[in-house]
Formats: sequence, C-alpha cells, structure tokens
Amino acid sequence: MQDSNQERIHLELARLGIPMSWIIDHGLPFHPMPDELVVAETDAQGRDYLLIPDAAQAWKRMKDAAVQDDIALEIVSSFRTIERQIEIIENKIARNMPMDVILTLSAPPGYSEHHSGRAIDINTPGCRATEDEFADTPAYRWLEQHAADFGFTLSYPRNNTQGFIYEPWHWCYQR
Repeated sequence: MQDSNQERIHLELARLGIPMSWIIDHGLPFHPMPDELVVAETDAQGRDYLLIPDAAQAWKRMKDAAVQDDIALEIVSSFRTIERQIEIIENKIARNMPMDVILTLSAPPGYSEHHSGRAIDINTPGCRATEDEFADTPAYRWLEQHAADFGFTLSYPRNNTQGFIYEPWHWCYQR
C-alpha cells in the first residue's frame, strides 16, 4: 500500500515540476499516512485539528501547562492530506510563483511533516497566524523553554538545512 502511494506521489511530483533531486539534496524524509488520527483540538469555527494519538495527548498536556503560566496556545494547522499539500503547491504555481520559492515555503506532497500527523502550526491570540511576528510573543518564548518537555521541537529554525523559511510557529512531535 505504501509503495503504491509513494509511486503516486512521485508521479505527482513530476507533474508539479518538483525534482526528486531537490528532495534528496535537502534530506526530506517521506512521511507515510498515519495509521490513526484523533481530534487534538477543535477551534471556535468548529474545525477539527487531527494528530496521531500520542501527539494529540502531548499537545493537550503542553497546552494545559502553558495555561498554568498564563500563555494561550492554539493550533492553526495540523494533519494535511497528500491532496491538500498538492493543492497548496498548485495554488502557488497558479500565482506564477517560481518553484525554487515555493519549495522554501511548502514541502512537497508526501514530504510535509504535516502529513505525518505529528506537526502543528501554533499561534496565540492577537498574533497573525503563520507569520514571523509569532517569534516575538510570550507564547513563542514559552515554547522555546518548554516544548521539548512535551516532545515537540521547532522544525524550521533560521538557516535550517531543509531550505525552508524560518517558521517559528511550526513544531513537530518527535517521541
């Protein structure tokens, strides 16, 4: 099953114009579809954010600990399907964005940590979602000090080897 899924993804990568050599050169691992996903959080608009069970439990513990320190954390993105990641890339192509720029902003389908069910984009009230300004918030400083205690690490620090822009909001569960 995973092999046929990987073959399908390689065909999509070719169709999108994403060279496998770029993926290899940047050391991106393939993320198979998780076996199980659960609701980690539901936002005010009723949108469910899905994670693998261990990551969802760790998120809830981390969010509760942050509240104890008067820090509000919220998920703004979590699990994404392969189809959603393809759509994200296609939308950028439709806006005539060059592929070398797209690949600093979005991982190729199948190679996004969001597809693993372990990655979350985090925000805090009063901050625009998925913007650098998150790095200047008390929430980000709290995450820097405490996220590892719950198994989360910052995936894309400044000058990361994967070639992505700095994403202070993107954290991935590693246990």
